[in-house]
Amino acid sequence: MNDSGWIDRFIRHLEIERRLSPLTCKHYRRDLQALLAFCERSGIDGWGDLDDGHIRVFSAESFRKGLSARSIQRRLSAARTFFRYLMREKHVSKNPITSVSAPKGKKRLPGNLDADRMARLLEIQGDGAIVDRDRAILELLYSSGLRLSELTDLDCGDVDMHDRTVRVTGKGNKDRIVPVGSHALQALARWQASRAAMADAGETALFVSNRGTRISTRSVQARVSHWARRQGIDTNVYPHLFRHSFATHLLESSHDLRGVQELLGHSNIATTQVYTHLDFQHLAQIYDQTHPRARKKD
Repeated sequence: MNDSGWIDRFIRHLEIERRLSPLTCKHYRRDLQALLAFCERSGIDGWGDLDDGHIRVFSAESFRKGLSARSIQRRLSAARTFFRYLMREKHVSKNPITSVSAPKGKKRLPGNLDADRMARLLEIQGDGAIVDRDRAILELLYSSGLRLSELTDLDCGDVDMHDRTVRVTGKGNKDRIVPVGSHALQALARWQASRAAMADAGETALFVSNRGTRISTRSVQARVSHWARRQGIDTNVYPHLFRHSFATHLLESSHDLRGVQELLGHSNIATTQVYTHLDFQHLAQIYDQTHPRARKKD
């Protein structure tokens, strides 16, 4: 292909102007190299000669080679961004990817812990500042359905113990006020009493590491895994699992999809609707177990 050097220029643009991570740039390069190899096999001389028909063939060929729908979606997304760059640089006049839809993958339902296992996980025993902090983190994750980054970004002033709420800055720098349950409030009060012994002077973060500074997301992930093992939870537990469990348990009890959407901070209710599938699975399981006509007995 005559103008294959544009991939290198595009990757430099991602690295220098957009400051994307080396891993992200590596993924872009790999996906675009796959498209370049397709063009060379197909006798396409330049990026401007590529049309939507070629892209559909490229997508179908990728599928026949065993790529998942998610991988093909990523390839097309990389190509779409690449062609936007080429149009900006006046190298091509059109983006052939815009009219091509990626194959739809199977929608994976988010995992969650049932109420009994969640209660067992939260029954942390022990004393000391680290235990107080971890107990408050786990209780708040489940009580308010926070994203991991939302939790680590909290400052002390974001929690209103009197109003029983926490002010959260979510995606797109959108603020929302979320209720805090009684167990989480008790855990937070205990942690606030212990926090002074750990936090550096002037540190505003609500949760701090043993170095006295704001705790990292990686540290929270490690502590969640630690307590899941200690409490005998026989499944992979990670911070976002608390958010899924929060949403699922709330929806099962309230059946108020719009309310759950507000609490989670979803801008689109379609994002929240995935939890209705989880709710239906729960109801279907109860039906199968209890209804006289549900299933034939062995």
